[in-house]
Amino acid sequence: MSRPLNMNIGCQTGTNAGFKETVLSSTGAPLEARTIETLQVNTGYRCNLACRHCHVEGGPANSLEMDSATIDSVLKALESPGISALDITGGAPELNPGFRELVREARRMGRHVITRTNLAVLFEPGLEDLPQFFSEQGLEVTASLPCYTEANVDGIRGKGVFQKSIKALGMLNQLGYGKGGGLLLNLVYNPAGAFLPGSQQSIEEDYKRQLKALGIVFDRLYTFTNMPIGRFRRALEASGELSAYELALRAAYNPETLEGIMCRTLISVAPDGSLHDCDFNQAAGLPLSEGVPSHISEFDHEALASRQISVGEHCFGCTAGSGST
Repeated sequence: MSRPLNMNIGCQTGTNAGFKETVLSSTGAPLEARTIETLQVNTGYRCNLACRHCHVEGGPANSLEMDSATIDSVLKALESPGISALDITGGAPELNPGFRELVREARRMGRHVITRTNLAVLFEPGLEDLPQFFSEQGLEVTASLPCYTEANVDGIRGKGVFQKSIKALGMLNQLGYGKGGGLLLNLVYNPAGAFLPGSQQSIEEDYKRQLKALGIVFDRLYTFTNMPIGRFRRALEASGELSAYELALRAAYNPETLEGIMCRTLISVAPDGSLHDCDFNQAAGLPLSEGVPSHISEFDHEALASRQISVGEHCFGCTAGSGST
């Protein structure tokens, strides 16, 4: 399920080159947005879990949360005819009191809505009816499940989380999710340590085989490279693996991934309403390029859709190997 740190794949442009220089060298132009099809909204960093690879450092003690005025600005921006999808993330987005109203209003506008979930949150007090709400609203559910074994999931997320996750997936299956009837259920795999994910197709096949034995089905699995930011970066520093991991990401740079990376068709909204090129830039505190609106209350689709994308060294993670899209 992983690639060792010394893998040599992709385009070798020199391990000392920064990401911006690497892109210029391989494409002859800076990275630019193509449009904005998706509004990705982080409703808050509060979470029922505190996963060790979390790039936004979500957890029970992180109280940062999007307020109702900012949610109103999100809904106003969502009226832009160029935006077809709302992607809601966190933390655990379901913990925000405005989550359901945000979903209802977005669906009323005819927007496709994707909700990210860690699955275990569906057993928090007062949230037990969320699977039914997801189904009624026709949401696409993208659920993070870092492995298909109990030992690995509980090691990353805490004792008992795997069994909760399997139970939650079973509840979603009973409502028709993951069965080809239009209710999409996706899973997300992140490596548990300082290594790159292997073939997405191969890992998906493993997940489907292992989870089918537990009576669970799903539509698609996405693999994401862990970004060396936030809590994961501190863990790499503590273990002495940060330098080797960053070098591995650079060595695996693949310019072909630039066509499909998320920042080219997406804008990210932080809990405070500030705008970023992606959720990773948001976590890293990297603002948009100068000359474009920087807050959701100033949203301008035309100006933002053609912006130059702000980049940092963590961006090698999205362009490593097959890429994270």
